[in-house]
Amino acid sequence: MSMVKMTPDVFSCSDDQGNLEIEINLLGVKKENIELKMVENGFFIRAKREETGVEYAGTYAFCCGVVPEKAVAKYCDGKLYVTVPYRENTETVDIKIQ
Repeated sequence: MSMVKMTPDVFSCSDDQGNLEIEINLLGVKKENIELKMVENGFFIRAKREETGVEYAGTYAFCCGVVPEKAVAKYCDGKLYVTVPYRENTETVDIKIQ
C-alpha cells in the first residue's frame, strides 16, 4: 500500500498566560507514530496512520518567537495539544515611516 500524504488541520490561539496554544487533528494516529519538532519561529509535524496508509506532515511558522524548550505536548482522542510560552521581547524598535 502506498502512503498518502496529507496536511493536518492546525488551530492556534494565545491564552491569558502568555502562551501559544496549538491544536492539531491527527485522528486514528498512535502517539508513538507522531514526530514533533519545534524551533523559535515554527514547528514541523509528521504522523503516520499505518493501517490506512496516511501520513500527515506539515511545517508551520509563528508570527512571534516562542521558547521551544518549554513546550508541553499532550495527545488525547485524536488531537495533539501543544502549549509553548512566547519569548519575552526585551527591546522594541521604533521604525520611522517615510
